[in-house]
Amino acid sequence: MQDLPNLFLVGPMGAGKSTIGRLLAAELSRSFFDSDHVIQDRCGADIPWIFDVEGEPGFRLRESQMIDELTRLPGVVLATGGGAVLREENRRALRERGTVVYLLTTVEQQLKRTARDKNRPLLQCENREQVLNNLFSQRDPLYRATSDITVRTDRRSPRAVVNDILRRARRLNDPLTDAAPTHFRVSS
Repeated sequence: MQDLPNLFLVGPMGAGKSTIGRLLAAELSRSFFDSDHVIQDRCGADIPWIFDVEGEPGFRLRESQMIDELTRLPGVVLATGGGAVLREENRRALRERGTVVYLLTTVEQQLKRTARDKNRPLLQCENREQVLNNLFSQRDPLYRATSDITVRTDRRSPRAVVNDILRRARRLNDPLTDAAPTHFRVSS
């Protein structure tokens, strides 16, 4: 089996980055990291607390340091936080150190998947749908510009998404094939 570079998952909250990442890592016999979980473990505090004490800028600085560290490790699968693409240095580290996979999902699916989650500071508000729509408008172009592969996760089993990612990543990284673009247009 052909060796693949590091695989880095980007996308909005609720896209399935952690679930898909764990399955990918198991399939490839690699270490899996979730940058948000590593930040929490190292700080000894959850993300809402970090946001409360340091604000979003403080959290984003920690996130950049973590992404820089984790993307330098060999043979990993990394799930990033939804806002990781906001900083250019993060986008550059992800692009330069592995294959970036954008897990695309709808706001409707995000609402379902995050309905009971109290660990997402940006969603502790009255109109979660409006917040998610605004975040999508801001971040979707950054996810697309950063990624090598875009995979839709809505109404698909995690296993089907993993198989799709592996097939596309192998095709993308196989010098003997004509690596056709793996992005696709999404119709609204």
